[in-house]
Amino acid sequence: MYVENIDPYVFRLNGFGVRWYGLFLAISIGLGVWYLALEGQRYRWDEDAVLTSALCGIIGGIVGSRLIFVLVHWSRYADTPGEIIRIDHGGLSWHGALLGGVLAAWLYLRHKDICFPSFVDAMVPGLTLGYALVRMATIFNQHGLGRPAEVLGTRHPAQIYAAVFGLILFLRYFYLQRLQLPAGYQFWSFLWWYTILRVIHESLREVPLFGLRYLNDHWGIGFTTLAHLVTPLLLGVAWYFMNHYKQQST
Repeated sequence: MYVENIDPYVFRLNGFGVRWYGLFLAISIGLGVWYLALEGQRYRWDEDAVLTSALCGIIGGIVGSRLIFVLVHWSRYADTPGEIIRIDHGGLSWHGALLGGVLAAWLYLRHKDICFPSFVDAMVPGLTLGYALVRMATIFNQHGLGRPAEVLGTRHPAQIYAAVFGLILFLRYFYLQRLQLPAGYQFWSFLWWYTILRVIHESLREVPLFGLRYLNDHWGIGFTTLAHLVTPLLLGVAWYFMNHYKQQST
């Protein structure tokens, strides 16, 4: 969704400003950690270990998201390496954040008395709600724009599509919580459905195309994006672990 003259800042004061993107990201992180702590109390996990692992996950997520983005867009940073650490200038990868956050939490928790599959399950509400909020925030900084579609007479509101997808996955988590599911299944099931919905979202975003390209200006649909290229791998990994945890419970 493109909105003219929209201010990306919540407020500015003496040269310091808070962007909507940063505010929504902070809110989603706070809510995600709060839910993790609630689940930690239910499972009787050590509170310090839960909070420390959450901190490790946040740091790992930021590092991973920036690292993947920079690697994918290396041509932007090859001549200006000082920009690599300027995350305030934009440029974060969702897949990198997920990979970095989960890996950092696992490295910390592997010697703790906490069930890691249950821990990553408890991360799902924060991830899904965060995805929805951050995609809405991109409306304010005009990132993640949809492709122009002749049938609509304007761009696809891709940020809103993505926010709705995140909300669906958020509500789905709590629906599945009523069922007797094995630990770990929720996380990998989330990744499976997120990847499928991301295929739809990426097809309607104005992002570069790779490989065998297809572009339909009438409907505003494009294939194949970088996210499309990694989809088979993500679906395969998610499917394997979904079945792995199902078999363990039988």
